Amino acid sequence: MSKITDEQLDKLHKQQTALNSLLNKIGITEANKHALLHELAGVNKEIEEFKVELEKEYGPVNINLETGEYSEIEKDEANKED
Repeated sequence: MSKITDEQLDKLHKQQTALNSLLNKIGITEANKHALLHELAGVNKEIEEFKVELEKEYGPVNINLETGEYSEIEKDEANKED
């Protein structure tokens, strides 16, 4: 049976090791991405729940996130959003 050279075999091993390492890193990155997406969904849910809470207390309003000041949303403007 014929064989490739030791140098060629060594190069193939190094390439395969590099490939496996990259695939492993991609898997870890995807797992982290998945966890972050779940975390993002949780934060979005909290935001929506808090919006409902604020609307119960203040009615439909626009809130300036820098100052905390708010202005009522006109009925026509509120209907456009729906």
